[in-house]
Amino acid sequence: MIEITVENGVAEIVLDAPQRMNALDDAALAELQAAYERAAAGVESGEVRAVLLRGEGRGFCAGRDISAVVPAEDDATAYLRDRVTPVLRAMSEIPVPTFAAVQGACLGVGLGLAIATDVVYVAEDAKIGSPFANLGATLDSGGHWLFTERLGAHRTLDLIYTAELLSGAEAVQAGLFSRALPADELLEFTRAKVAQVASGATLAFRASKELVAQVRDHRVGLWESLGAENIAQGELCGTADYAEGFQAFQEKRKPEFTGRG
Repeated sequence: MIEITVENGVAEIVLDAPQRMNALDDAALAELQAAYERAAAGVESGEVRAVLLRGEGRGFCAGRDISAVVPAEDDATAYLRDRVTPVLRAMSEIPVPTFAAVQGACLGVGLGLAIATDVVYVAEDAKIGSPFANLGATLDSGGHWLFTERLGAHRTLDLIYTAELLSGAEAVQAGLFSRALPADELLEFTRAKVAQVASGATLAFRASKELVAQVRDHRVGLWESLGAENIAQGELCGTADYAEGFQAFQEKRKPEFTGRG
């Protein structure tokens, strides 16, 4: 159910099980991890400079496929720890810009896929949140972190307790994700942005991704972050893209970046 194509520097990874809203079982998670490992190998070879994740059909990803789960036999901790978390880490750690186009349902593990992506564009009518109150379960896949970080404790618990879902437009207004667009414009817009980034200064983007991760994950303060920026900028000075960017500016033309040092 997971497909990957690489073209013009973009690895496009597709969740392709629309009949079940791209819900993920163990096999699909293994395929998804393999797809990101394929993309990471392309990064190292210079073939991949950006990644796009999307879902076929009406929904991005409705979460875990629970159609065959027997609650009394289910080890949710092992499933999340050993199957889901490694995929989310592989997604987050790929060292080039990553994007997701989210339409319809984005729930549970599906929400985790969005959280593990750098830039998320959503359909205005997408459905995002925690329906787990209706299952006797709790929000997982990083949802507590995202909601508390962006919405605060009160709104987070309100959404969890009531199982109410946010629309894509509401999620963007609340600062969860980047932009909301009409559903029929989402994929074309996202592909255009990813293509633009894939032809950009890849090494500079990689540096920014690392700097943002330091602030997000390690709570780096202003002056420590500024110092890391100084070092990153100095390291970029010796790259071909840095030289090309300055030369293009001075010659008043569009730069042609290769993404290499």
